[in-house]
Amino acid sequence: MAEFSLQLNDDQLQIQDWIHNFAKDVIRPNAIEWDEREEFPFPIVEEAAKIGLYGWEFLMNSMGDPSGLTMPVAIEELFWGDAGIGMAIMGSGLAAAGIAGNGTPEQVMEWVPQCYGDANKVQLGAFCVSEPDAGSDVSSLRTRAVYDEANDEWVLNGTKAWITNGGIADVHVVVAAVDPALKGRGQASFVVPPGTKGISQGQKYLKHGIRASHTAEVVLDDVRVPGRCLLGGKEKLDAKLARAREAGRSGEKQPAMSTFEATRPAVGAQALGIARAAYEISLDYAKERVAFGKPIIMNQAIAFKLANMITRIDASRLLIWRAAWTAKNGGFTHGEGSMSKYYASETAVRVTEEAIQILGGYGYTREYHVERMHRDAKIHTIFEGTSEIQQLVIARAISGLRIE
Repeated sequence: MAEFSLQLNDDQLQIQDWIHNFAKDVIRPNAIEWDEREEFPFPIVEEAAKIGLYGWEFLMNSMGDPSGLTMPVAIEELFWGDAGIGMAIMGSGLAAAGIAGNGTPEQVMEWVPQCYGDANKVQLGAFCVSEPDAGSDVSSLRTRAVYDEANDEWVLNGTKAWITNGGIADVHVVVAAVDPALKGRGQASFVVPPGTKGISQGQKYLKHGIRASHTAEVVLDDVRVPGRCLLGGKEKLDAKLARAREAGRSGEKQPAMSTFEATRPAVGAQALGIARAAYEISLDYAKERVAFGKPIIMNQAIAFKLANMITRIDASRLLIWRAAWTAKNGGFTHGEGSMSKYYASETAVRVTEEAIQILGGYGYTREYHVERMHRDAKIHTIFEGTSEIQQLVIARAISGLRIE
């Protein structure tokens, strides 16, 4: 078990500085342009790939850190630069996490690198869970996976919604119902390899925020994948289904939920980066902006806003670091992952709104970054489990009861 410390080690401090400089020099100057273009920022991601920031080696090294802190530290700096571009850089990580969380070691080694490609040819991954009628309720997925025993293939049919990198990804990880009668206990995850026939992009969503991140529907029309693309393998799936049918329930986690559970502190770190960026801009502005003969920070109305903002930001970071460490050292016991994601995402919304208020009319214009940050913050209270779902997870964890 790694020792918990609030002092980052030398490697973590170097990574923090390295990513902060990339965010300051490359991401932040291009943020407004890619937000307005609403396109995936391939040139920026290619720059990240050249320095090793976008790549499976960096992901695996960060995930392998026994303290659990390297990943949230890195993500906070990325999203300090810009959330939309940060999401474009981090989006493939969710597919990689889905593979790592549910696949065999051989599957991890085969497919995770293909979610990233290399500096010469950037590739993307997409994790496909949500559907038009199944967002928070992942137990009600309609996408079906049927096994064709004669050909040792799985046939996938359905439509996925709100998918990061959906349709433009090289590798899609799809969660589908194998036995719908078992609901969440009858689901499995599948890798859809590059170039597979029958998978296509549906509508591309025009979003309120994180516009540089590509979000779209993924349509699966008789998509055939080899048996080896079932994450974890058929023997493990058959055993799990048999136990679920026999006992009427299974203690094993749903494939989608095990992935989301592992990534919640990381999502909290995304929100934290946005909040910190907005706070820093507000603080600098409040010290420079003179009204009625003195800097506006000299007024309690402004000073107290900033005091509340930094207090919530620091509290968020402590919750995220605790959750990230706990995930690596014993596992969550009372919803620590959900606590960190819930508090940090709500903090980002509140802090960015206060930032606009402090900057006044300037804050409402696109010239200043806080307007975009406010739009970017809101999604964190919605995706990968809404704030209400996080509260439900926490309530169930502390009560031991199936609260509905």
